[in-house]
Amino acid sequence: MTVAQAQKKASPLQVAKAVFWSCLGIRRRSDYEADSVKLKPQQVIIAGLIGAAIFVLSLILLVRLVISQLA
Repeated sequence: MTVAQAQKKASPLQVAKAVFWSCLGIRRRSDYEADSVKLKPQQVIIAGLIGAAIFVLSLILLVRLVISQLA
């Protein structure tokens, strides 16, 4: 690995993609190794928190939708 590769930063989309696939538990070793070079821990934590918030809000909206349809 060269210095230029190590200094590359991941885009927000790449961070979101890495967090999403990691949450599902589906990651290729080569992708994991590439992400470990580009991603900063702060990026992963923030993306994980945002992803968790979106997931919880989606579940809340789904439950409200189902309950409103039953009433």
